[in-house]
Amino acid sequence: MPYIEIIMAVLGAFALAWLADLVTGRRGLFATSLVSAVAAVAGWFLAVRVFSASTMNEWTWVLWSLAGSALALGAFFLFRSKR
Repeated sequence: MPYIEIIMAVLGAFALAWLADLVTGRRGLFATSLVSAVAAVAGWFLAVRVFSASTMNEWTWVLWSLAGSALALGAFFLFRSKR
């Protein structure tokens, strides 16, 4: 399959969002999914375009993408407003 890396990155980002939402008390899957998706794209951009650490044919950018997603979800839950 030519697009397996992209599919795995999308599924991984959604799985991280779902786990973060589950662990923090199910406050909203849409918000965590949005944060995770945007951070995954940012991780891809850093890996492929900024640092040239990998290409789209390698699996390294998927790890960068998931790491960016995990960092952004951590920051999201750390700094969000708790009224």
